[in-house]
Amino acid sequence: MTADLLLSDLAGKPASLTALADRFPRWNPYAALPALLDDEPAAVRLLGLGAARHVCATVAARLRRAGIAASAEHSSSAETPPAGPETLVVGVSLGGGQRELATVLDRYVARSPVIVLTPDPGAVVARIADLVVPLHAGEESAGLGCRAYQHAMALGLLLGHRLGAPAGGGGNFPGLLHRAAHATATLLREAEAWVPEVARVLDSPHGVHMVAPAERLASAAQGVRVVRGGPVRVAHARETGEWSHTDRYLAAVTDYRALLFAGSAYDERFAEHLGQLRGRFAAVGSAPGRESVPGAELTVRYPGDTDPDVSLLVEPLAAELVAAHWWRSSGR
Repeated sequence: MTADLLLSDLAGKPASLTALADRFPRWNPYAALPALLDDEPAAVRLLGLGAARHVCATVAARLRRAGIAASAEHSSSAETPPAGPETLVVGVSLGGGQRELATVLDRYVARSPVIVLTPDPGAVVARIADLVVPLHAGEESAGLGCRAYQHAMALGLLLGHRLGAPAGGGGNFPGLLHRAAHATATLLREAEAWVPEVARVLDSPHGVHMVAPAERLASAAQGVRVVRGGPVRVAHARETGEWSHTDRYLAAVTDYRALLFAGSAYDERFAEHLGQLRGRFAAVGSAPGRESVPGAELTVRYPGDTDPDVSLLVEPLAAELVAAHWWRSSGR
């Protein structure tokens, strides 16, 4: 694992996402859903660890907004809610956490329909599933699964739509993927102009904080995962509205630096409180009704950043590129 390998993995994102988009409409990963479910599922249980669990949480929240009982849980949890043919179980793997996911899914074999999203269709967890959905993210050399995360989020959003959640991207899923691929390519192409400056703003002996709206908290969690797993720096994720009730106290006693994934109704409150405490932050994406969040030392924009579905697929790249920059600078 090296920074150069991570950068190579990230550079392959646009082509990988475009290739996924081009699989449609010939490829329908959820074509077997009607055979698995007699009717709309009474409950959907999504399981994963780390960033995979945050993909699950994003999909579950969308299903709940559509009136479908859905939950996202750690696959390492010892709790086993009742199983049955009316409960759809979805496991998400980005390559790690195989033991925990296989253990929990085994409790549902022949009791509930099981779907697994995985980068490796030959993995143990895939053998347990009634339906395997390959992520088609290609081989990643750095071992951090950044493309796998992006594809899992995309295919998770599609599953949510197939189960009744509102369709994003105007209902045109391949179109959404193409727009996300274009935005990803733009961030990569312009990286030399903004990554070093964002990395400088965020550099602190007390670590970095990733702050995002509740609907896109997965982006912050993915950023944290790569910062911890690559350059091995202290990193934490926090929801924007919650920040003023929790992390503002840390900002009073530390050299607080944050990467804000913009778009919350509480962006300005976050910025105001952090400014009062002399903390510093950079922002990614657009703020409601504004080009940028007041107080941000730098704002990174990309095509389509007003669309929350595009943001979910694209914005983690900002944190991933900063992580690669720090990793390379460390000489490890």
